[in-house]
Amino acid sequence: MSILITGTAGFIGSELARRLLEAGETVIGIDNLNDYYDPTLKEARLARIKQHENFTEVRASLEDTDTILKTFETHRPKYVVNLAAQAGVRYSLENPRAYVDANIVGFLNILEGCRNNQVQHLVYASSSSVYGSNTNMPFSVHHNVDHPLSLYAASKKSNELMAHTYSHLYNIPTTGLRFFTVYGPWGRPDMSLFLFTKKILSGEPIDIFNHGKHQRDFTYIDDIVEGVIRTMNNVAKPNPTWSSDNPDPATAAAPYRVYNIGNNQPVELMYFIECLEKELGMEAKKNFLPLQPGDVPATYANVDDLINDVGFKPAMPIEQGIANFVAWYREYYKI
Repeated sequence: MSILITGTAGFIGSELARRLLEAGETVIGIDNLNDYYDPTLKEARLARIKQHENFTEVRASLEDTDTILKTFETHRPKYVVNLAAQAGVRYSLENPRAYVDANIVGFLNILEGCRNNQVQHLVYASSSSVYGSNTNMPFSVHHNVDHPLSLYAASKKSNELMAHTYSHLYNIPTTGLRFFTVYGPWGRPDMSLFLFTKKILSGEPIDIFNHGKHQRDFTYIDDIVEGVIRTMNNVAKPNPTWSSDNPDPATAAAPYRVYNIGNNQPVELMYFIECLEKELGMEAKKNFLPLQPGDVPATYANVDDLINDVGFKPAMPIEQGIANFVAWYREYYKI
């Protein structure tokens, strides 16, 4: 079985590719290794999967239409997992065009590749940020999500709408996965756990937004990868009871699905920091700041559909997940 994964130098993409390659699958990986954050870390992630002989690397941006479509035509993947994107809520306020290029134009190229090459299932990364100003918690895939608070969130909502269109027009099974604050070893340096760890160890103060009142449904990388694999193997099907009189946002008359993948257990930011301080054996210097534009104060995933449809529920305790990250960080950076 050949699987095309975009974002294979990224946090989630590299771990997913590694799991599939170790299971004997054939993986075609696309990544442009941009410098949004340290390319050295991306190269190190990629090195872990390039050692497998059944891995093919394609170094390209999603918006490079000719290369993306040629990759589909050459390798004819049966499954596609689109994880490449311009990430980051706050950065979308600084460089909005990057989000349109990678997340919308790039996703159109993925959809066109699927349409023209008989792909059996497209799984793609959405985000918990699509819930925007929703306050009805836990966030359910059956809730309306029409009020994003950042262009990043709007681009992910756009992906869901574009996927539905292709599922409807061309009968392509698509599944969108709304990830909730992914963390763990080999994680992103622009995320709080990485930033906090680096600054605490160097004696610098950490910026704590919303005066520490944030709550996040932190989800461990292994749970994310397991959820992706299970949903990939559970090909989206039409919902026979779907009605336009009372439309369900998470399903459709077409082969279209959306799932949350979250730990279903939000954690207060201050407790998150306490756990990190304990593992590092150091107390953080704290700089309390107001809520930032584009941020949401809390996230909390309802994962009932994930449990019912694919039989999986993320479960890594935050204390153990942070301990695993700190152990990796010390080893990787020789601290």
